[in-house]
Amino acid sequence: MKARILIIEDDEAILAFLKRGLTYDGYEVETAEDGQTGLAIARGNMPDLVILDIMLPGIDGIEVCRRLRAAGKVPILMLTAKDSVSDRVVGLDAGADDYLVKPFNLDELLARIRALLRRTTTPKLKEYDFEDLKLDTGTRRAYRGERIIDLTAKEYELLELFMRHPRQVLTREMIYDDVWGYDFGGESNIIEVYVRYLRQKLEESEEARLLHTVRGMGYVLREEE
Repeated sequence: MKARILIIEDDEAILAFLKRGLTYDGYEVETAEDGQTGLAIARGNMPDLVILDIMLPGIDGIEVCRRLRAAGKVPILMLTAKDSVSDRVVGLDAGADDYLVKPFNLDELLARIRALLRRTTTPKLKEYDFEDLKLDTGTRRAYRGERIIDLTAKEYELLELFMRHPRQVLTREMIYDDVWGYDFGGESNIIEVYVRYLRQKLEESEEARLLHTVRGMGYVLREEE
């Protein structure tokens, strides 16, 4: 399972943007709009990582950071508009593990989150199940019943995306962003090609179709109607 992340941020637009982006990437997200609320959430159930703004009402982010650090080793990523060297030093001295300045790129934020979690956690392997389809994240293999399905790197990433979001229609844009990043234009047929590859492997022994096209929208992993 992905990590649980606490976002402490008083800007509602940024908070909503972060929650949407992190949730889509598979994280469990909790939010607080002030330092006192954030500390209360953390005391009740310490998250795996905290994204923390410095300029907060009431208790500011520096003091929140100090209290979080005193309570344990939770990774803390400072997210703030303050970009001077002295501001960074204050944040890091208070116990922050990383520092990202607004405005920020979501992909860079996600990369920094992954890096922080790698330093502090043991990888948690997961097995996804949907109908008779299984995906083992340890071996990076799929199974239909007892039949082993060997996947290429991109086939695995694509199937894992669908297994993380069963019965949810994924648009071409969502798939591009998650599996290929921004390297392909909207006219590329790379998604269609890889969906076809996956279907051939998943249905090799004439199993029921699980990966469906939703015309004009995208693709979905669901039971055959």
